[in-house]
Amino acid sequence: MRGYTLLEVLVAFAVLALALTLLLGTLSGGTRQVRWSADAGRAALHAQSLLADVGVGTVLEAGRRDGVFDDGRYRWSLEVSPWVEPSLPPPAVVDPFAPHLLSLQLTVLWGEGGPRERLQLHSLRLVQADAIAGPLP
Repeated sequence: MRGYTLLEVLVAFAVLALALTLLLGTLSGGTRQVRWSADAGRAALHAQSLLADVGVGTVLEAGRRDGVFDDGRYRWSLEVSPWVEPSLPPPAVVDPFAPHLLSLQLTVLWGEGGPRERLQLHSLRLVQADAIAGPLP
């Protein structure tokens, strides 16, 4: 009856260790992707909620606002500015009582805030003149 040599046992353990290393590396990569997907999905939900609330109950004004979600896990920045059609010349006469468009640019960051951990959304809002100018005297 012949047994295994020490060299055969060492080679078998090395092959097993290599196989386990590759398997665990694949599983941890999958776990990272699932985590990133969950973070990106949550950032999109926060962004959608914030954009839905912008200008509701308050006057939407040009400027920049910042804040956080989930106790600082997600950081956001909202820039509001008048929107200008780039392909058209500016109008000769501007009606101060006409509604106009505002451009909203929302950036949500999480984690380190790198390119894969950043969500940017752009939107337009139509604002009535009375909401900007206030009531007439």
